[in-house]
Amino acid sequence: MDLVKLTIMSKSILFVFILCTFSLTVNGQYLGIKGGLNLSDFNIDKDKLNDEKLRTGYHFGAFLQLPLSDGFAIQPEVLYSTKGTLANYQNDETGIGGEINFKVDYIDVPVLGVFKLGDLAEIHLGPYFGFTSKTRIEKTGLFGDNEPEFDKDFVKSLDYGLVAGVGLNFGFMNFGARYNYGLQKIENSEVADIFIGNATNRNFQIYGAIRIGNYD
Repeated sequence: MDLVKLTIMSKSILFVFILCTFSLTVNGQYLGIKGGLNLSDFNIDKDKLNDEKLRTGYHFGAFLQLPLSDGFAIQPEVLYSTKGTLANYQNDETGIGGEINFKVDYIDVPVLGVFKLGDLAEIHLGPYFGFTSKTRIEKTGLFGDNEPEFDKDFVKSLDYGLVAGVGLNFGFMNFGARYNYGLQKIENSEVADIFIGNATNRNFQIYGAIRIGNYD
């Protein structure tokens, strides 16, 4: 992880912890821990590949909910989130092709507006910012002159996009589903441009959370 990326990520995490400290003086705030399932792929141009399958992964982390009124709150989060895709490439004319399993893990920082529909349900909307934590790319097959050289710079260190989801509250437990749509073109090299072009991240999440604090 390079120094610039580490600095940005550290500042983002520090910002969330500052909000946590501030929240001690706010009525109705609470902290939480969460985790769940990720289903991810890249939004790759179809002329770049034959087929694409979802990567099944996970996410986990912590969040803080700060109420601004009875019906609205701000919810920053810090999450470790696995993303990527399994892409199949095949050129029938040359016989070149195979599968590439893109595994890219991120530290995601969503900052969400929470619209409360009574005590039971919530709608979550807002942006997210992601910082690459680990990149692992596994290939099988023959790629000829386009034999990819995958390194840590294959994807950009910064990602960002939009989040939309719903949550359901049952006492100290919260369950929900969320869709993350990336706006950042993640390719960061000539090799990446060949195989994923102007691809962006897409990610569906199902999660469970434990709420700690004044959630009533």
